Amino acid sequence: MTAAEFQKISHTIPGNAGIYKYYDEAGTLLYVGKAKSLRKRVSSYFVKNHDNYKTRKLVEHIHHIEFTIVDSEQDAFLLENSLIKQFRPKYNINLKDDKTYPYIVIKHESFPRVFFTRNVIKDGSDYLGPFTSVGRVREILDVIKYNIPLRTCNLNLSEENIRKGKFKVCLEYHLGNCKGPCEGLQTQEDYREGLQQVKNVLKGNLTPVVNLFKEQMMDHVARMEFEKAEIMRKKIESLETYSAKSTIVNTRMGNVDVFSILSEGNHAYVNYLRILNGTIADTKTVTLEKQLEESDEEVLAYAIAYLREVFKSINTEIVVPFPLEYPESNITITIPKGGDKKKLLELSEKNVNYFKDELYRKKILHLEGKSDMERKQVLYQLQADLELPVLPEHIECFDNSNFQGSYPVAACVVFKDGVASKKDYRHFNIKTVEGINDFASMKEIVFRRYNRLLAEGQPLPQLVIIDGGKGQLGSAMESIRELNLIGSMTVVGLAKNEEEIFFPGDSQSIKLPYNSESLKLIRRVRDEVHRFGITFHRQKRSKGTFKNELESIKGIGENTATQLLKTFRSVAKVKLLPEEDLAKEVGAAKAKLIWNHFHHPNG
Repeated sequence: MTAAEFQKISHTIPGNAGIYKYYDEAGTLLYVGKAKSLRKRVSSYFVKNHDNYKTRKLVEHIHHIEFTIVDSEQDAFLLENSLIKQFRPKYNINLKDDKTYPYIVIKHESFPRVFFTRNVIKDGSDYLGPFTSVGRVREILDVIKYNIPLRTCNLNLSEENIRKGKFKVCLEYHLGNCKGPCEGLQTQEDYREGLQQVKNVLKGNLTPVVNLFKEQMMDHVARMEFEKAEIMRKKIESLETYSAKSTIVNTRMGNVDVFSILSEGNHAYVNYLRILNGTIADTKTVTLEKQLEESDEEVLAYAIAYLREVFKSINTEIVVPFPLEYPESNITITIPKGGDKKKLLELSEKNVNYFKDELYRKKILHLEGKSDMERKQVLYQLQADLELPVLPEHIECFDNSNFQGSYPVAACVVFKDGVASKKDYRHFNIKTVEGINDFASMKEIVFRRYNRLLAEGQPLPQLVIIDGGKGQLGSAMESIRELNLIGSMTVVGLAKNEEEIFFPGDSQSIKLPYNSESLKLIRRVRDEVHRFGITFHRQKRSKGTFKNELESIKGIGENTATQLLKTFRSVAKVKLLPEEDLAKEVGAAKAKLIWNHFHHPNG
């Protein structure tokens, strides 16, 4: 849908709160969003240029728009999350969590059984959970079995069957694990009291259970039933041991949900700690894939809604690292500055960092410390997968780096026999390119690198990886042709997000199996060039080496230039701003200087 086409229908979109849905020509739902004002939010997609490629693609594919007016922001928030979960639109945040979680079920029957299940059936039973760990569920069930006598048999204990004497007590009765309701030796009332203690244990609320056992122990002592009193003492000890093993933060804290987020490129990782009665009852970390450069606030709000629904949280306080618009009613948002809640938030952040590091460790391949044969096997596999003419014993990878659209630099890393050869790494300051031009910068650094290797008579790599798509690969190949190196090495492009591999001149890409050794090695090489380039970039910035076009304007200093880049992300964007928008950010006087520089350079 073009801006002109949108203008014809813009007046039909209400200014109320609600949700909007974008469809393509085939009627496929592309995107669901919420808004305080539908007209303002939807209009924003069509009245400004979008730097994000996916946002531009989304707007191009919009064929028609539907909207639903709701009574409040909370209703819009809940409806948006429900629709995203139901339809999983292409351009919405993609939360990767396809697990089925374990529950503990209290069956809807006479003398209900309590057991582990993954299947939730709407039969009137009480399902407690879900839990994030099967091991934890089994541990809780062991505690329950040891301390609270409940039946484990599948018998139909109806009043009539018990009255007719159809059943006889089993071994569990003689072991003290069951009170024999099958023979009418236990009343419904007494059994329900045991179930209440089960619910207390599951909620982490052990104090009422321990107090009850203490009363029963003293009763047995008063009646000189010392063996029974000893059994109760051991049960109290068991519960106290179980409580000590749980991570107790502060019993006075009560019930809270703690969330933290870590963003990296197009992915975000969110950790959830569920605190019940001051004890960490559960922890869960999920991965979310961003589609339209969503902010951390948007991603975290979506993840909170998802996780609270999955784990059926009714906690009324949410602890988060930064202010957040979360419109669910009766919820208190806390951003702790210190104390136990701050420690919990730091623990959540520690968990989310560990989760991300573990994912990274599984995704890449470290050949350091491997035998020569093991390294060679991976290289032979890479040779076969990419159909290389020779074994890629020497691999080089190039990447451009800039800060918010300014300060371009580049890096080259070298791997020999599958292992990083750090002494051969090279940094590049871009010398011949004006402004930000990734294609021209790639052409320059590839030319400089291999022109020097040829001049010094050094060996060329068998495989060169250009971190970027077809554009960067084409620019690199221009330098390879100028140096007459066609056929001397294989040069490929690696698409930044999709991990697709392009060969020069091919319209189709190659996508290696996600967990293949070849792709893991390529990821390792790519991530290393990112790390090396970013480290160099930070060093240059911290030394004040860079000067951008904004700082060259008379009257504009480093602080003002940095402020503008942090807000608008690139010099190119600053150039397009009207003077009024600049004035809101840096004041009228500086705004005039900047605007005149770009629009009346000779004035």
